[in-house]
Amino acid sequence: MIAVDAMGGDYAPQTIVEGAVMAAREFHIPVVLVGDKKLLEDELAKHETAGLAIHLQHASQVVAMDEAPTKAMRRKKDSSIRVAIQMVKNGEADAVFTAGHTGAALAAARLILRPLKGIHRPAIAALFPSLAGRSIVLDVGANIDCKSVQLFQFGIMGAVYAKYILGTMKPRVGLLSIGEEEGKGNATILEAYQMFKQSSLHFIGNVEGTEVFSGRADVIVCDGFAGNAAMKFCEGLVGYYDAKLGALFSSGLTGRMASVLLKSEVDQIKEMTDYASLGGAPLLGINGICIIGHGSSSSRAVKNAIHQAQRFVTHNINTHIHDDIELNQEIQESAKAKGRIWRSIKGSFQRKGGEEKEQPPGGSKT
Repeated sequence: MIAVDAMGGDYAPQTIVEGAVMAAREFHIPVVLVGDKKLLEDELAKHETAGLAIHLQHASQVVAMDEAPTKAMRRKKDSSIRVAIQMVKNGEADAVFTAGHTGAALAAARLILRPLKGIHRPAIAALFPSLAGRSIVLDVGANIDCKSVQLFQFGIMGAVYAKYILGTMKPRVGLLSIGEEEGKGNATILEAYQMFKQSSLHFIGNVEGTEVFSGRADVIVCDGFAGNAAMKFCEGLVGYYDAKLGALFSSGLTGRMASVLLKSEVDQIKEMTDYASLGGAPLLGINGICIIGHGSSSSRAVKNAIHQAQRFVTHNINTHIHDDIELNQEIQESAKAKGRIWRSIKGSFQRKGGEEKEQPPGGSKT
């Protein structure tokens, strides 16, 4: 059973309901639509649902896109996002999908489902097109600032995603940095690099921004700031080229002939860059399955996101993540120990500096 936040998204509930009906019909997935029951009943009445496993769960509130996530979670305990995620917590649903407020979904997932044992921070994983098919980039927005051990865990989670969902038996994991050389990057990147080198992962080293689409890495690890910026940049670039190609193919006889001759190839490229074909981005590392969709998700995107959620459940993704985190536990413990030592040294220097500042001008400490 997949719990669907039917009130989340730019075109909810119409598009969400239509996508859920499509998923139930095409993939035979049981779905529970969460939201205003009267509105959902009216929307379902527009579709042929005989024989489909579609259920309704009333939720009286909706989180608006301009609301602060934490405040919304405190004040709107009967919001469709929160109720849907609570159903996963209660065992009434196996996974949740929302195209609503991403921040609210993250806040609710962390608060209600909690991170998996051993996971420091959950991460959002996005699929990017590449010359080799697709690459997983994470984190793309859940964590702006990250420690080295968190980046390391992102790599583990991304490798599990690549192996069990994309079918890449030995995923190549790369660390996004400003150069390929081992010594390139800030302190966090350098520390994470050493952790990856010692791990059970197939680590290929640093990956530069120019290589994100090359297919050199199956999993590309970065913090949420860089990942989100990269994702939004790519979305804008795709829109730019789509507009330019549209103008080119509609200009004159040559353009129209080119559009006919290249239609198949152009359609393939559009399919690879169309988020609707993917459905959504999983929030990895929480004690449950949560798929986050684009706010402007079409019914096709909703359908594919629900199917994606079902596949994550079927392939026991969280069990594999937990097992691989445990397999690499010694590396993470070592990183924690080094961090404690450094914080102790840093604190000692800070205390000493404070004491020295208390001395009168020209005085000395004896």
